[in-house]
Amino acid sequence: MGKIAAHSTSLIWTDRRGQLEYRSSDRLRHFNYTDHDRGKYQVSKSQIKALVFDVFGTVVDWRTSISRQAAELGAKHGVEANWNKFADDWRAGYGVGMAKVNSGEDEWKIVDQIHRERLDVILDEYGFPTIAEDEKVEFNKAWHRLDGWPDSTDGLLRLKSKYIIASLSNGNIALLTNMAKYANLPWDAVLSAELTGKYKTHTRAYTKTAELLGLEYDEVMLVAAHNGDLRGAINAGLKAALVTRPDEYGDAKQPDLEPEPDFDYFAKDFHDLADQLGCS
Repeated sequence: MGKIAAHSTSLIWTDRRGQLEYRSSDRLRHFNYTDHDRGKYQVSKSQIKALVFDVFGTVVDWRTSISRQAAELGAKHGVEANWNKFADDWRAGYGVGMAKVNSGEDEWKIVDQIHRERLDVILDEYGFPTIAEDEKVEFNKAWHRLDGWPDSTDGLLRLKSKYIIASLSNGNIALLTNMAKYANLPWDAVLSAELTGKYKTHTRAYTKTAELLGLEYDEVMLVAAHNGDLRGAINAGLKAALVTRPDEYGDAKQPDLEPEPDFDYFAKDFHDLADQLGCS
């Protein structure tokens, strides 16, 4: 393994010291991770039949992609702003909207609708002039146009050579299908919480996905960069693999970089996971 670095964060893997370190400003966190220790996370590869993936943050770099597209909209309308913060503020409505649906406070809404309701609020907060409805509709589809991480396409292809691979995202089917075309994501199936009637981390979002694939729960492994999502999968009977994405939030939030003790796999990217799973 080598060294992965960013301007504000760095994730360091070393075979010699067997240590994963995460640096953020004045913080230093580390997780001892030797090849010997790695074995305690792994379940039998033959037991796993399908890998299902969280998408936002795990497969695609939503923050940079939204920031870039927002900056283009701002330039068109003469608005200057911190576009990374704009992306964060837009994203903030996502979790709140889904929680209201799962609790029954709101009727079922797809993520496109949740994003649009939040967009109407933040365009005003950021001082945009009146924007035509068709332009708002098109800009709301910025979430359909998210770039994959550098390892996403090739790493997924390697994993696909041995396993069924599918999305398991809260994003709606149309969003995920368009994103797959845009970012060249080679899914065997586009699966979504939209098909389950509940958003992650509700148990039904995970169990229904396994049922749709015709598999037992423990034959399916969720791959995600977020420990809370992986905890939901484990609680539902699925397997769990943490793949770290140290740059997902920039300086705005600390990512999950350490696995919980009962996670089955722990990898620095999709290629590392493919190596551990014996994919060509």
